[in-house]
Amino acid sequence: MRKEYTIRYSWFVLLACCLCSYTFTLAQTVKKHKSRTRSIYGSWGYNEEWYTRSTVHVKQNGLGNDYELVQVHAQDHKGWDQDFWHKALTIPQYNYRLGCYFNDKQDLAIELNFDHTKYLISDGQNMQLKGTLNHISVNENIMFSQQNGDYYYLNNGANFFLFNIVKRVGLYHTKDHYLNIDLTGKAGVGPVIPHVQNSFFGDANRQQFQFGGWNTGLETALRVTFMRYAYLEFSQKVDYARYSNLEIYDGRARQNFGTYELILSIGAIIPTTKHNPMFESELTPEELLEREHREFPRPALKDAN
Repeated sequence: MRKEYTIRYSWFVLLACCLCSYTFTLAQTVKKHKSRTRSIYGSWGYNEEWYTRSTVHVKQNGLGNDYELVQVHAQDHKGWDQDFWHKALTIPQYNYRLGCYFNDKQDLAIELNFDHTKYLISDGQNMQLKGTLNHISVNENIMFSQQNGDYYYLNNGANFFLFNIVKRVGLYHTKDHYLNIDLTGKAGVGPVIPHVQNSFFGDANRQQFQFGGWNTGLETALRVTFMRYAYLEFSQKVDYARYSNLEIYDGRARQNFGTYELILSIGAIIPTTKHNPMFESELTPEELLEREHREFPRPALKDAN
C-alpha cells in the first residue's frame, strides 16, 4: 500500500512540476518582451454539481475485506438553497479564484482555483458489492443506507484545488471601459484535499481532512465587468478527480469520478501597473471634454443688466 501511494503521489508531483515549468517558461517569455503590465483579481461565489457514477474500492486487511461498490450514485449538497442568510459564508458549496494577468495584452493569467464541492453517496440506494467480505468471496446487491450502518460523505468538501492557465477573449467594451464583456477559458491540475466521513457495515472512520489525490479541470466563464473594477461571472466547469488512500475504518478506499459544475461569482480586478489596456480610456480628448460637459454642466452666466 505504501508503494502504491508513493507511485500515485509521484504522478501528482510530476504534473505539478510540469505546470510550474510551463508557467516559468511563460514568465521568461514575458520578461524577454519587457512586459510590465499587470493586474490582479479575486472572486467569491457558489456552485452546483452533478457527478458521474463511480466505483468505490474498499480494502480492510484486518477485517478480511477487499471489495468494490460498483457504479454508485452520488449527489451534491448545495447549502445555499436553504436559509442562506443565516449561515456562515463557508457552509454552502462555495468557490474562490485568485489570479494575475501578466502580459501586455492582459489576456493571459495564472490562477489559484478552489471549489468547495460536497460529494455524498445517495442514501438508500441498491448497489452491487463485488469482491471479498469477511474472507468470503461475494457478488451480491446490498441496500446502502444509514439505517444499515452505511454512509459515505465528502461533506465538508471533495475540495478541488487547481493551478490554472487562463486565456481571456474580449467580446465587447465601451470606449471608457466602464463596461467590459469577456469570455475566459481555463485549464489546470492540482490536488484534492477531501474531508472524509464514512461508515461501512457500522464501522465508522475517524473524520479528517487529508491529501486525497489529484484532479484536472477545464472551465469557461462569461464575465461582465462594471465601472472597470467590479465584475459578475457565470462559469461552467468539468473536472476529473482521482481519490486514493482515503481514510476508512481499519483500511483505505479509492475512487475516481467526473464532475460538471455551474458557478456564479462576484469579484474585483485591480491594475497594479500604469497604462493597462483593460482600464485606460479610448476616448479622444474631444469626447472626454464632451462627456465632462454632459456629466458636470456649467451653470449659465447671469446677465449683468
